[in-house]
Amino acid sequence: MIEAGFDLEECIEILRRTPGVLRALLDGLPEGWLLANEGPETWSSFDVLGHLIHGERTDWIPRARQILSGDSATPFAPFDRFAQLRESEGKGIGDLLKEFEELRARNVGLLLEFGIGVDELGWQGTHPELGVVTLRELLSTWVTHDLTHLAQIARAMAKRQRKQVGPWREYLPLLDR
Repeated sequence: MIEAGFDLEECIEILRRTPGVLRALLDGLPEGWLLANEGPETWSSFDVLGHLIHGERTDWIPRARQILSGDSATPFAPFDRFAQLRESEGKGIGDLLKEFEELRARNVGLLLEFGIGVDELGWQGTHPELGVVTLRELLSTWVTHDLTHLAQIARAMAKRQRKQVGPWREYLPLLDR
């Protein structure tokens, strides 16, 4: 496994691409695909998209701002990992995709405006559960969070076909993860 160091420009490239990946994968799909999940108490693609939207509003940029303000003593506001279950109610996938695209574009723009240099990446904040974290760790987590949820969406959609693939299931280990 090749593990690279942190590169803000490369991270921004992933952050910029996530909305397009989601639009290409989800826009216009029948509800069965959008609501497929991995079983009880798991999220569908629709739920994951709502979760990503909530994070754009309340997590990444507010926490980065707090770190950049020099306030390392005040813990970040807690993040409600299930807010999307309320906030996405009654919305369509097209509405959520548009909202995510707009929020992400705004947030990437803000991230660029911050003018973060090598020194600032080591600045610290306080996570309410994890304790002291750096700006580098926060930004790296933002990118990894996107990729993790893209994988989750693909896994949930694939599992919708678990019984239909027949004997090929033995070649598709994703279906049993």
